[in-house]
Amino acid sequence: MMNRRHFLSHVAGASALALPSVGFMQTLRAQATALKKNGKSLVIFWMGGGPSHMDLWDLKPGAPTGGEFKPVKTSAPGVEISEVLPEVAKQFKHLSLIRSLVTNEGSHERGTVLMNTGRAPNPVVQFPHIGAVASMQLTSKDLPLPGFIGVGGTAQGIGPGFLGMMYAPFTVQNPGQPPANIKAPSLAGDEKTTMERLRRRQRLFYNVEDNFTEGSFPHLKSIADRETAGSPAQAHTTIYKKAFDLTVSPLRTVFETAKEPRSVIDAYGGTANRFGMGCLLARKLIEKGVSCVEVDLGGWDNHNGIFNILRTQRLPTLDKGMSALIEDLNQRGLLKDTAIIWMGEFSRTPRINGNGGRDHWARAWSVVVGGAGLKTGITVGKTNEDGTAVETEPYTSQDVMATVCKALGISLETTFTSNNGRPMKIANSGKVIKELFG
Repeated sequence: MMNRRHFLSHVAGASALALPSVGFMQTLRAQATALKKNGKSLVIFWMGGGPSHMDLWDLKPGAPTGGEFKPVKTSAPGVEISEVLPEVAKQFKHLSLIRSLVTNEGSHERGTVLMNTGRAPNPVVQFPHIGAVASMQLTSKDLPLPGFIGVGGTAQGIGPGFLGMMYAPFTVQNPGQPPANIKAPSLAGDEKTTMERLRRRQRLFYNVEDNFTEGSFPHLKSIADRETAGSPAQAHTTIYKKAFDLTVSPLRTVFETAKEPRSVIDAYGGTANRFGMGCLLARKLIEKGVSCVEVDLGGWDNHNGIFNILRTQRLPTLDKGMSALIEDLNQRGLLKDTAIIWMGEFSRTPRINGNGGRDHWARAWSVVVGGAGLKTGITVGKTNEDGTAVETEPYTSQDVMATVCKALGISLETTFTSNNGRPMKIANSGKVIKELFG
């Protein structure tokens, strides 16, 4: 059993990153409560390693930098993407391309932080992942599932930052299988006896935890007030209550995909496609009210032999999972309330190196967005003939963040207090990309 003192020292460190006034946090809580009624969600396709815009979304046929792939038409008039993404091409009427992204962070670590938080890494301030922000702003307290779930990892472990452990991602390493840490322990007796014993343990746990948290902040009588005051004991109790609830809840089966119809599993690429099964799990979680699901697909750091790797491995895997999820969300009426963003930490050089690969490039590249009322079937921005530079207005990671927040109904004026006591706006200096609205 985890030692209470050890756990509380860990949570205290995280929770103490931000100790804003109760009055300020109550205002923020009121804003979040109103947002929770809008039913919005966020799906992030995270492509760790740096996928090549030149070979996926912004092909330059005939240019010396163009590479081996040809562009094909999509379901969006005038929009062409790589020939190795035929299923995604069919779904492009539900998506849009931002082709004029400029971030100038060529390091994997720094680029990952920048794209997932909207801010450059800072040794003093730990900024929150956009999924943690969505969880804080959009998740109902009554949801028995975590508000932010990462499938296959979570962008190199970027967490809730100064928002605290209440909004940390719950990670599912093996999509399609129940996470080991929510499986009920094997107790003597039949299933009914086991569940009765588990519920007795649950009630005992609640009594012990409630007495402890009330004693740690005796002047605050409600759970909500203790949470807003940054009580590490209350954070511990809330997190563990949700975990215990999930262990004994029928909702724990949401993590299983094997019982889905064979046709559905095949549409997502089959059980061998772990990314595809992660996308199927994302749909199931969004249906149950989870605010943010990130599905990770790594393997894009292609300094060598990029074209064979993309043609035979990365792109077929991406094509099946991503396209099936977009179609599934749309058919179930969920896409109109679910923002989609596909991104990596940067792209790859237009120049093809001597090893038949492309190196790191953040000066001109692309991300894909869609859903939640965003205008779809269009391209925003343009690069030059060989893909080396942006010709139109450049957009930043902060602009992408601001645009996604607007689609989710999260005010850009939402302000948090960082661990060094400074007010931090949710999207920093980012501006909404106007072409994606109206």
